[in-house]
Amino acid sequence: MKTCVIIPTYNESKAIGGIVREIISKRKFDVVVVDDGSSDKTGKIASDNGAVVIYNKTNLGKGFALKQGFKYALDNGYEAVITMDGDGQHHHEDIDNFINASLDEDVAIVVGNRMLEMKNMPFVRKITNKVMSSVISLACKQAIPDSQCGFRLIKREVLENIDLKTDKYEIESELLIKAAKLNHKIKSVNIRTIYTGQKSQINPFVDTFRFIRFILKEYFGK
Repeated sequence: MKTCVIIPTYNESKAIGGIVREIISKRKFDVVVVDDGSSDKTGKIASDNGAVVIYNKTNLGKGFALKQGFKYALDNGYEAVITMDGDGQHHHEDIDNFINASLDEDVAIVVGNRMLEMKNMPFVRKITNKVMSSVISLACKQAIPDSQCGFRLIKREVLENIDLKTDKYEIESELLIKAAKLNHKIKSVNIRTIYTGQKSQINPFVDTFRFIRFILKEYFGK
């Protein structure tokens, strides 16, 4: 499949250059970086290392950035996208796990699973991930042990057939639920996660509230 890697970023100048360089040189994929209103040189560094860069003047949210990347992929004929975070927590070697899982024609989305190696995961994130993943698994009627993982492979057929509405971190859940409603099969693959003291941009309380609000709106029209 013709595949590109989409990386939504916000002030990731320290890590983004190495990530882009390794994906292009070692994995041979095109890379699309969405610089979501960074105040540092994230976009320039990504561009200098070979990425296509989409710039937002202000910070509009991970969901908005991903939707821009998805549109670029559809407009340019990609058959699948791989989404990764821009802070260095995902390892390019794990891309093979996603590609291998996607060879099953019935699989439309492949989601990374970090939950087997949680010793370095912040405690609050462990709890919120487990709770959210349990809810999403029930909603999707499929087992998704790490529904909040941003390391994913998504086939074109999914992106063409769902209308994503959210602009923040709840897009991770929205995409899975809407894909499942269309009977798309979702598979999980184990990945490593590299925690080196990065400060997460996820607010566990604010983003959990957004998650709950999204679930209520999706199922009860609240």
